[in-house]
Amino acid sequence: MNRLAAETSPYLRQHAHNPVDWYPWGDEAFDRARAEDRPVFLSVGYSACHWCHVMAHESFEDGPTAQELNAGFVSVKVDREERPDVDAVYMEAVQATTGRGGWPMTVFLMPDGRPFFAGTYFPVRDGHGMPGFRRVLGAVDDAWRNRRRDVERQADALAEAIARRVQLPADLAPAVGGVPADLGASSSRLLDAAVAELRARFDPAWGGFGPAPKFPQPQLVELCLRHHHATGDESSLAMATTTLGAMAAGGIYDHLGGGFARYATDTSWTVPHFEKMLYDQAGLVRAYLHAWQVTKGARWLQVVEETVGYVLGTLAAPGGGLYCAEDADSEGEEGRFYVWTPAEVVGVLGPELAEVATEWYGISDAGNFEGRTILRRPTSGDLRRPPQVEEARRRLAEARALRVRPGLDDKVLTEWNAMFAAALAEAAAAAARPDWAAAAVGVGEFLLAELRRPGDGRWLRSWQGGRARHLAYAADYAWVVDLFTRLAELTGQPRWLDHGREAATAMLSLFAGDDGLLFTTGHDAEALVVRPLDLLDGAVPAANSVAVTALLRLGALTGDDALGEAGETILRSLWRVAAEHPLAAANTVAGGALASGGVTEVVVAGERPDLVAAARRRFEPTMVLAWGEPTASPLWAGREPGHAYVCRRYACRAPADSPEELGERLDEELAAALARVGAGAGTRP
Repeated sequence: MNRLAAETSPYLRQHAHNPVDWYPWGDEAFDRARAEDRPVFLSVGYSACHWCHVMAHESFEDGPTAQELNAGFVSVKVDREERPDVDAVYMEAVQATTGRGGWPMTVFLMPDGRPFFAGTYFPVRDGHGMPGFRRVLGAVDDAWRNRRRDVERQADALAEAIARRVQLPADLAPAVGGVPADLGASSSRLLDAAVAELRARFDPAWGGFGPAPKFPQPQLVELCLRHHHATGDESSLAMATTTLGAMAAGGIYDHLGGGFARYATDTSWTVPHFEKMLYDQAGLVRAYLHAWQVTKGARWLQVVEETVGYVLGTLAAPGGGLYCAEDADSEGEEGRFYVWTPAEVVGVLGPELAEVATEWYGISDAGNFEGRTILRRPTSGDLRRPPQVEEARRRLAEARALRVRPGLDDKVLTEWNAMFAAALAEAAAAAARPDWAAAAVGVGEFLLAELRRPGDGRWLRSWQGGRARHLAYAADYAWVVDLFTRLAELTGQPRWLDHGREAATAMLSLFAGDDGLLFTTGHDAEALVVRPLDLLDGAVPAANSVAVTALLRLGALTGDDALGEAGETILRSLWRVAAEHPLAAANTVAGGALASGGVTEVVVAGERPDLVAAARRRFEPTMVLAWGEPTASPLWAGREPGHAYVCRRYACRAPADSPEELGERLDEELAAALARVGAGAGTRP
């Protein structure tokens, strides 16, 4: 057994019995590398990663390969989900070296942490144009022993490349005066430009933006919905609903158990890479919820209900937290848990009901995945199930539950939990689901109780089995702030705003640089080769963009101008990045609307659940809602019980006494906000 058995990461513990003499990331490994003049072999992956498992089986469980690693290297294993800072820095080395990235990540480092050779998966033997892993080890060892000066030069070059890639380029730094003076018009133009680019990439047949492999990319769907909200453009709405419909019909969606796989390998969303990640469920719950709010289509709410049901039923941790992910593999095969043959269906349902299910889900003898069928619907078919299909679905799900389930990554990450709970709080309010509300509050309480360091309250990144560790990153803090604002809106309890202000203040103190941007790591964290910045969206929105929205919303709810100004400062520093790369900064583009047109503030004073419900049902992406227990915020000054007030920067319209009047006031405020930002040709009058 190596040093990984006591780690909180299930991914690291999966390698505890490898013959490789693994170290976790830390001083012990690098001290040994310096003392023995050895290179560091860094392997980064995550529990649900299929090819990580393949490389582990082929190479890390292989005795001769382990002997080579143990003889010439200090081997370090990292869970990218626990240490996104390490992953971000060295993924830049992989991309600078190979032009692409992915996991498992394979990097060779100097004892001071500078990388000098990088790649991803290496097969056990030469093949498909790739060298075998042992050949790579031999080449690196030879270079280390016999061409050290070349290795040093390569390390210097890669360190410089990383620094350029993870920090804000000089040509994209904020100009004097920050964001253009006409921020409103500039924000509107940027949203138009982003959606125009999406339109050029849009797949009208199958939805999505670009060729296979296809990722859900909920941030891009949200851009389309926001553009439709601002302009009334039906083509923007069509791009969103076509994409959402095709994903929910495809095999990327689990038709029996709910929830979405990480991505589809094909154009039609049929064949997924089967792992299920908590962050994907978070982004997609919000996207489908907003589509339901915009269109009132019951199919979108059905997807929300089933996805939430999957998370709360399968990923729930004792005490209120949520686990990270389920693997793609079970019984040694990718996707085995999810696929069916006609004979299996008949065995569960009997001939008559099996015929119904076979037709509904496209089950065939040939199958669509290695001789078996991944359940899916035609994109033109209805997602809502008639009674016979629902009965078949229920019985198939019960039978599937008896199979060996994919492996569970049972760590709790602050960022992902806050992200999902924030979406769940929004869904609970809009759909009037008290059970979802209780679950969202439960996650918030769990994070407060388990993911803060005793004594100083410093937030931590990861929890597993009763232990929390690793200093939290900017993304953790940003999502926690967002969650607490959503819980305040959900419950009407000011204590969540107090928690939000505390977290926001700490976030700015720990992570903000001179230009306001948040570094990934706090000033109290260990120093890496460079201190990275999270500027562009990836599988999850960039930390800085999340902070923009969270700070602006929290500032509006509390009346704390300093918080809103901090959000605007981050936005100013991000603006040129967003203008240059609007789709890669989609969440920043969305946040620009909050700063440009201002936050729509809705206050419901007194006991008027009908007015609260009316505000919640609408898709109003720039709205915050104050109700319940009044606070010292200017939002509450002079409010008469029994009325709703629609305000912007605390200047309010005439109070509304009915849900219909509140809807009218919100429509008026939207029109006024659009006029202020400079309506373009396609903008709503």
